[in-house]
Amino acid sequence: MSRTFKVLGVAAVAATAVGLTPLLSFAGDRPTPAAAATIAPGHGPEPGMKTAMRRDLKLSDAQIAGRLRTEASAPTVDRRLRAKLGTSFAGAWIPAGSPRLTVAVTTAAAAAVVRGEGADVKIVARSAAQLETTKVALDKHRTRATRDIHSWYVDVATNTVVISADPAGKAVAEAFIKASGISAGTVRIVASAAAPQPVYDTRGGDQYVINGNTLCSIGFPVRGGFVSAGHCGGVGSATLGYNNIAQGTFAGSSFPGNDYSWIRTNGDWTSRPWVKDASGGNALVAGSRDAAVGSSICRSGRTTGWRCGTLQGRDETVNYSAGAVQGLSRMSACAEPGDSGGSVISGDQAQGVTSGVTGNCTTGGTTWFQPVNEILSTYGLSLTTSGATSVSRLISDFNNKCLDVPGYNYADGQPVDVWDCNNGANQNWDFPAGTVRTQDNKCLDVTGNSTANGAPIEIWNCNGGANQQFVLSAAGDLVNPQANKCVDITGYHNANGATLALWDCNGGANQKWHRG
Repeated sequence: MSRTFKVLGVAAVAATAVGLTPLLSFAGDRPTPAAAATIAPGHGPEPGMKTAMRRDLKLSDAQIAGRLRTEASAPTVDRRLRAKLGTSFAGAWIPAGSPRLTVAVTTAAAAAVVRGEGADVKIVARSAAQLETTKVALDKHRTRATRDIHSWYVDVATNTVVISADPAGKAVAEAFIKASGISAGTVRIVASAAAPQPVYDTRGGDQYVINGNTLCSIGFPVRGGFVSAGHCGGVGSATLGYNNIAQGTFAGSSFPGNDYSWIRTNGDWTSRPWVKDASGGNALVAGSRDAAVGSSICRSGRTTGWRCGTLQGRDETVNYSAGAVQGLSRMSACAEPGDSGGSVISGDQAQGVTSGVTGNCTTGGTTWFQPVNEILSTYGLSLTTSGATSVSRLISDFNNKCLDVPGYNYADGQPVDVWDCNNGANQNWDFPAGTVRTQDNKCLDVTGNSTANGAPIEIWNCNGGANQQFVLSAAGDLVNPQANKCVDITGYHNANGATLALWDCNGGANQKWHRG
C-alpha cells in the first residue's frame, strides 16, 4: 500500500482539517545551620552570577560573601520571628549596602526579642498585618485603577503601602485611595514615568499563530526569536504567541527544498532554554550535538504534546506534494497537524524541528524533522541554551525531590541522597563529558566500580572511570553505561535522605529523573 507524506499544520479556522497537503500551513526543613551560616569557598554563586553581583550591586568579594551568609539564614530568622512576635511583627529586609538583616516591630518588648536573634531592629507604627490589610483593600478595588496607576505594594522598609503612578497621575492615585476606603496616611504615592509591560517566555513546543489563522509549534528559542518549520509561513508573516499576544515576524523561511524558518520576536518575548515536556514543565536545552542513529528521541508540539521514539535515519529526501525536501531525519515518534515546527530533542540536546508524517498518534506513524544545526548555520543564529556548563538540579519524577550532597560534605565516598529542593549549592550539578559533577568538582560515582544491583551511588574525585559515566536518557533514566543500569531511589523510599543505588532499569518512577 502506498504512503502519503503529510506536512503538519493546522488552520485555526478549520479545526477538522486533517492532511493539509495543499496548504503551506503544515504542519520539614533539613537542619543545616552550619551551611546557612557559612558558605565554603567554591560553594557560593556560580562565577557568572558573582560577576554580575560585582557589576550590578557594586559589591566586593568580601561583601558578596557577607551578604550571602545573611541571605542564607534570613528566611529562617524571618519565619521564626514572624511566629514569635505575632501582631508586633512589621516585616524584615536586608538594607542596601548592609550585610545584616533588619526586622521592624511595633513594640519595645518585640525589639528585645529581635536583638536576641542577632538582627538589627526598627520600631515602626504599623504591623505587617495592618500593611497587608491596606494592600488587600486596594486589590479589592483594582478595577478602579486607571492606566496612570502602575502598581501598589507593601514597602516594609518605609512601613507604608506604595502606589507607583505616572507623574501626572497623582490626583488619580489619590482618588483610587479614597475609593478603596483606606487612610491616606498609610499610603505613599511615588511618581514613575515608566509603566510596567508584560513579558512572555518563548519555549519549544508551545503554540504560535501565523497571520491569524494557522497554528504551528515553536522549535527552539534562539537569540532574538525562535526557529520552526518553513512550511508554517513565508517571510514577513506575522505571528501571535500561545496567548494570542503579538509575538514577531518571519525573518527567514525556506520550503520546499528545505523546511526551516526563523521568527524574529518583539521585545515582549524572552527566549528561554526550554522545551515543554510531558508534564507541561520545562526540559532544559544544553546544546545541539547530533544524536546517534538508534538513540531515544522526543518531540514536543501544540497538538499531541510530548511523544518519544528512536532516531531511525538521517539525510533523507522526502517528496511532499508541494515539492521535495532534502536532508531530513526520520524518527518513530508520532506527530499530527499543528505539531509542525515543534522541538525534537534527545536528552538535553536539540535535534531539529518537526516537518512531516505518515500515520498519526492513534495508529502510529513516522515523523521527519529538519536538523536544527543547518537552520542555525544558514541564518547565523545562536541557540538559547542552559549554559556551557549546563548547571542545573536533578529532580526525581517519583517525589519531586532533588539529588543532594548531604550536609555539603564533599568528601570522597560521601553517599548522595534526595532532599526537598532548596536551591542549595549542594543540589547543583554540572554535566561535562558524560559525567555528573558537584559544584566542588567531584563526580557522581558507583561505589567500588561495581555493576551489581544495590551498589551505592556516591561522590568521588573525578578520575575518568567508567563507574563515573552517566547518561540522562530522553526517557528520564539516569544510566551508568558500564553496567547498563539505572540510578534508583532505594526501595521507593519517599522521605528526605532516601539513598540511591544502581539497579536494573525497570521503568519505575523511582528511576525517573529530569533536570530543572
